[in-house]
Amino acid sequence: MEHIRVPKVENVCLVDRFSARKKVVGTLYLTSTHVIFVDPEGHKETWISHMHIGSVEKKTATANGCPLQIRCKNFLNVTFIIPRERECQDVCSSLITLSQPENLEDLYAFHFTASDATNRQNGWDFFDLKSEYLRMGVPNDNWSLSTINKDYELCDTYPRFLYIPATASTPIVLGSARFRSRGRLPVLSYLHRENQAAICRSSQPLSGFSARCEEDESLLQGIRKANPSSKYMYVVDTRPRINALANRATGKGYENETFYSHIKFKFLGIENIHVMRSSLQKLVEVCELQNPTMSTFLSGLESSGWLRHIRSIVDTSAFIARMIQEGVSVMVHCSDGWDRTAQTCSLASLMLDPYYRTIEGFQMLIEKEWLSFGHKFTERCGLIAGIEPKEISPIFTQFIDCVWQLTQQFPMSFQFNERYLLTIHDHVFSCQFGTFIGCCEKDRIDLRLRERTYSLWGYTSKYTSNFSNPFYQKSLEISQPIIVPVINPQSFKFWRAMYCRFESGVHPRENIIDIICMMKDHTESLDDHKKLVEKRIAVLNKLLGYAYGEESLMQAIQNLSSSESMDFRALLLNNTDNKNSEEIIKSSGTSPNSHVKNCLENYAEPGFEDGGTTRMSKSLVKDGVVSSGVNEADPVQIEQLLKELQSVAIEWKSLRNAVICSCAMPFEQHSKKHHCWCCGDIYCNRCIDRYVPLPGHDSSRPVPVCKACYKRLKYSPSPSVDDFQKLQEQA
Repeated sequence: MEHIRVPKVENVCLVDRFSARKKVVGTLYLTSTHVIFVDPEGHKETWISHMHIGSVEKKTATANGCPLQIRCKNFLNVTFIIPRERECQDVCSSLITLSQPENLEDLYAFHFTASDATNRQNGWDFFDLKSEYLRMGVPNDNWSLSTINKDYELCDTYPRFLYIPATASTPIVLGSARFRSRGRLPVLSYLHRENQAAICRSSQPLSGFSARCEEDESLLQGIRKANPSSKYMYVVDTRPRINALANRATGKGYENETFYSHIKFKFLGIENIHVMRSSLQKLVEVCELQNPTMSTFLSGLESSGWLRHIRSIVDTSAFIARMIQEGVSVMVHCSDGWDRTAQTCSLASLMLDPYYRTIEGFQMLIEKEWLSFGHKFTERCGLIAGIEPKEISPIFTQFIDCVWQLTQQFPMSFQFNERYLLTIHDHVFSCQFGTFIGCCEKDRIDLRLRERTYSLWGYTSKYTSNFSNPFYQKSLEISQPIIVPVINPQSFKFWRAMYCRFESGVHPRENIIDIICMMKDHTESLDDHKKLVEKRIAVLNKLLGYAYGEESLMQAIQNLSSSESMDFRALLLNNTDNKNSEEIIKSSGTSPNSHVKNCLENYAEPGFEDGGTTRMSKSLVKDGVVSSGVNEADPVQIEQLLKELQSVAIEWKSLRNAVICSCAMPFEQHSKKHHCWCCGDIYCNRCIDRYVPLPGHDSSRPVPVCKACYKRLKYSPSPSVDDFQKLQEQA
């Protein structure tokens, strides 16, 4: 809080970039973690995490005030007009300091506490590197587990457990590590279980113009021989050849083909981090154009080269996947083996293995290729102050974009949706979770992230339904296990949801994925409710003396749909022969519920003989009493019947007109809009974090409800029999 010079500024104007007339006046708050703009008239709040802020610029003051432009790493761009220049300067200085902590331990993750008392350990133990390699069938006769790096002495940016050819001795491993940049020697990344072709990864060799290393040559021969089905292997250098040649002058470079027999070498031309950084800057400038023409936008998109770079990464990954599919092992490297190598190895694995195309598998892929084998998230994402600007580059952003391109070509092969990719990308920069803090496995152990921070995977596991793709076909894991994308230029798309996510008016009014998911959930809710209602109607049908059958059941449903038959008190009393039955019930001191029980005892449902009992018939009647779908031992009272009917929303509100939650949180284009299964209203993530079984559902499985319905279901008294009349009037 000591960095906040001014915690609150009144009469701040939020400017719409596309229309100067659309201005919203409100209050700007600065907290230790967020900038919050509150619009009192529109009951709307705009939250910006400090860690998402990429740059803050104070512009020249005007007659209306002093503009302050904030550009964010998640591509949000907002401008506030602050009345007084002094306050604008204070806000600007505060945000620059808060968005660039001095140390890693000052990041948000080390101070964040979940509001729902989530266990801090949840998610950290979801994945284990050894278990993942066991899934691939390693160790085996050709590949062995090495503990030579257990204390991170061989290579401090590699995981402690390495998988190497079984023929590789310790001297060979040590010699190869000395010959590779930063000690990142060739190790196994992915093994195809069927043909034993392997993807290995490393950094560039320290070959210079003429140096060689026999240990490194032996290790690569061991990788080749670990695949008995092929007489050769590929070494893929993801860099342009000219870049690799330039590195020779610094004592690095690439392998000399003369020294590596039975190995083919291929350069695939992915540009370096500096070119990628410049490309993204140009793309952002194009996206921030005010009222661009078609030609201006398209020419700007082309000149940025962004899609060309995305295609180059996917093309390289597809080549690796094709070689593995053909049974040829591939060793991949770039310069230091943690940027382009991480991109291509993970994408090739994604194409080859359907497990990585599931929600759980994709998390495992990131854990293995990006977190265990190392990627400089701290530097590439610019998480703390003091990072050299030339080290910042959108490497992980490109990876997420490439995955999205694959989901567009194979929409039924991925279990996760677009929102899942955006959520992961957002939290790489938000630093709310410790998952992406640090540059390698050793860094995260030294920082004790497991004990001190939350895991992103623990968070996403709570909201799996938010990230599920309704078009996913699990059967494709067998019929189409390998996906190789089309790399024609026209097959690559501009990802509007990523780079223009916060721009109003450029997205469809409704997200088709959300509409399909809503219809699916609503149908499931109604089907579940229908099953329970049919059981209750069947019992009432028996109570009226009808035989239990499909025709009589349908007739009973039609009868009960009329307003007259909705009076259940009259329905029950009319079953008696005594015209003054109501007086008899009152004089006898019995309640209508007891009368229901007495009436039910006179009837026995057919089909209860041994061997002919069904689940449905058992749940209808037990000892002559209507039984609950939740617990058959509990008799259902009339009040319970009413509670069942009132607990399920028959109609759900449309997503189209939902622009803001009741808590004042606005629904952005790609924010998940949740329906309460009890009342049918729409809420945000914060307001619908309760899951309880609804009395009106037969399955008794927990479903999402809003806070108000949660309290009503848990703590409100049971409805009275007289409430049936209210239900009748509402019908």
